[in-house]
Amino acid sequence: MYAIVEIAGHQYKVEKDQQVFVNRLDAKEGAKIKFDRVLLTDKGGDVTVGAPAINGLAVHATVERHLKGDKVLVFKKKRRKGYQKLNGFRPYLTEIRVTDIKKAAAKKAAAPKKETAPKKAAAPKKEAAPKKEAVSKTTKEA
Repeated sequence: MYAIVEIAGHQYKVEKDQQVFVNRLDAKEGAKIKFDRVLLTDKGGDVTVGAPAINGLAVHATVERHLKGDKVLVFKKKRRKGYQKLNGFRPYLTEIRVTDIKKAAAKKAAAPKKETAPKKAAAPKKEAAPKKEAVSKTTKEA
């Protein structure tokens, strides 16, 4: 059985007892973590596809260690311009081991809210008397 799961913004194909290197996660070494964004599962030819994720299914894993990956070189060049730039970095990774792919524990339903007595309606505001418009008189002299 395998599953395609979204971990830290990337999709990984995982199986039980598989070791996976993912982008650095905010968890301590030895911690148990759960990924509930499972996109697809295959159980002996029985494929289940989520839309976008499968409800009630989760991938459980433990954090083995945090490490830095191999150096990645980024080389930029523009032809015939005399421009070339070499840059590199070592990505921060987390090594996890998948322990299980199973249904997530059912969430407890929230207790229904108690009805409260309706608030008393405020007395309607009295309308102000309409203002009288000032009329200006103009006289025309002929």
